[in-house]
Amino acid sequence: MTAAELGEVGEVPEDGAGGFGEGAPGAAGVRPQTHVLMFCGGHLMAPGSAVSTGGLISALARVGVGEHAARSTVSRMIRRGTLQRRRQGKRIYLSPTPHIRTALAEGGERAWQSPVNRTWDGQWTLLGFSLPESRRADRHLLRSRLQWAGFGMLQNGVWVAPSEVDVQALLAQLDVLDHLKVFRASVAAPTQVAELIEDAWDVPALARGYEHFLERWDTPDPLPDAPDDLARQLWLLGEWTLLARNDPGLPVEYLPADWPAVRAEHVALRLRTRYEVGAKGIAAGLVERLDPAGDDDR
Repeated sequence: MTAAELGEVGEVPEDGAGGFGEGAPGAAGVRPQTHVLMFCGGHLMAPGSAVSTGGLISALARVGVGEHAARSTVSRMIRRGTLQRRRQGKRIYLSPTPHIRTALAEGGERAWQSPVNRTWDGQWTLLGFSLPESRRADRHLLRSRLQWAGFGMLQNGVWVAPSEVDVQALLAQLDVLDHLKVFRASVAAPTQVAELIEDAWDVPALARGYEHFLERWDTPDPLPDAPDDLARQLWLLGEWTLLARNDPGLPVEYLPADWPAVRAEHVALRLRTRYEVGAKGIAAGLVERLDPAGDDDR
């Protein structure tokens, strides 16, 4: 699983996702499995580190996920190969699989790259594809990967991104490369960059996402009902990651004045630093280093 595949994690809350009342970040669509991935990315990246099932349920309870939903989420993630489990003594421990650790590192780097494109070189990546109706599932995956990489649909089968994208690496595992045409291009008259952006992306929806983020987080005391900094960290990382997934990094000079991503980025970075120490201390009480010679759970 790549960072792009992690980006395919849906945004619709599951039953039991919970929250902290009206206006809480649960409205932003952070699912329980996203919280698990954020916990793994923040606290289980060291080889050998793991959390007991009870410890992970405790972490999820902090963000309002009930025990039944937590156990269902963990089981599903084990089946999908996202989490691996191991028995040591009488306890079951969970950790991200090695390739998920790699994908989390890549996805974390992608999520915290600046969404504000101030240095655009005027070049686009243009991609066209045609897949038969019998490959509908592949079309869905292809579109998800393209959206994760910053592409917008210009017209049916034609996608464009405001940066250079390594399409071969992005889509290598999908068996679609023979159905693609990829170009590096610049806009020529009579096409206008602003019109192209308006056609390919829902700019007002992008702006609303950042505005909602600021409503929740740009306050003196964000999430006052959250129990601790680990809960606040998981909500912050989850919501910001979903925003980053949907932001293609459009050139800021072609966006509305006072583009809200500018202020949202400052708020996210400040709060990420504020919560880090407290969250790390709480997570340290949940995370353990497993004995390499311990029992495996099969």
